[in-house]
Amino acid sequence: MDAFRQTIKSVLQEVSKQAVVDPEKRVEQLLAKPRMRRFQREHPELEKGAYLRSLNRLDQYIREWDHCDRCPGLENCPNLVRGHRPFLVPYAGYIDLRLSPCPLQRQMEEKKRRTNKIRSHYIPNDVLNVTFEKLELDATREEAIFAAMAFAAEYRPGEKRKGLYLYGDFGVGKSCIAGAMAQELAMRDISVYMVYVPEFFRELKESIQEGSSHQKVEELKRVSVLILDDIGAEGVSPWLRDEVLGSILQYRVSHNLPTVYTSNFTYDELEEHLAYSQKNGFEAVKAGRIMERIRHETEAYHVGGPNRRTAER
Repeated sequence: MDAFRQTIKSVLQEVSKQAVVDPEKRVEQLLAKPRMRRFQREHPELEKGAYLRSLNRLDQYIREWDHCDRCPGLENCPNLVRGHRPFLVPYAGYIDLRLSPCPLQRQMEEKKRRTNKIRSHYIPNDVLNVTFEKLELDATREEAIFAAMAFAAEYRPGEKRKGLYLYGDFGVGKSCIAGAMAQELAMRDISVYMVYVPEFFRELKESIQEGSSHQKVEELKRVSVLILDDIGAEGVSPWLRDEVLGSILQYRVSHNLPTVYTSNFTYDELEEHLAYSQKNGFEAVKAGRIMERIRHETEAYHVGGPNRRTAER
């Protein structure tokens, strides 16, 4: 608000200064500016009266382009409408001033648009902001990265396409590869939901009494691309495995909606993990049903290398 008041104050000061200047003289001063000379050449039909009647607009046009030429950055933009550049348009005997977003404003709007395409649940910002350009490519994980790049570049909503199953030890960058996929898909206007499975399942248990668990599950069912991060790190219960995970995967398989997984487990290890619950013991058949959907609907890629979390400390 203070910045806005300061901008208004400076505009009023400029107007008061111009009030004591002879209008015709001021028009001559403005028409000597390169941008105004160019505008004159483009609109030879305009008479001097049009410039006199539009003096305040012309002053604002020159003043704001002076700001743009010395751009202090979007956050400190002094123009009346931040992040916008003026342009002139002849209209009904006057010269009207209109605005268009500058490159920095368009860049910010594009970033917001991409961000709005990515929904997340308990995913750190450093994972969500990863791009493929930032990933370190080495022999232990290049196959997984190339597969992720191909999926993110080629997937078309509604088409039948397998998701990915990225597995490997702790800290090797599985989540970052999935985060880069989310960024690339969002750039292509494809909606993505990335959830950290252990925390999401814990929250679902707590939301049963509130009656909000159904809505949370429905959102995961219907999003164009679902990323289940760190599946296998959660505690297993029959309800979560059969009624939640099973329901989500069944819907997505039947509607050609791909799912991407990251896990510390291989397929077989995840199946064993899903089979065991403290309440019901070992249930191989029910775990097998879940794994059939995961195995047949994904392509598995091992992600190797050192623990990058440890290396960064």
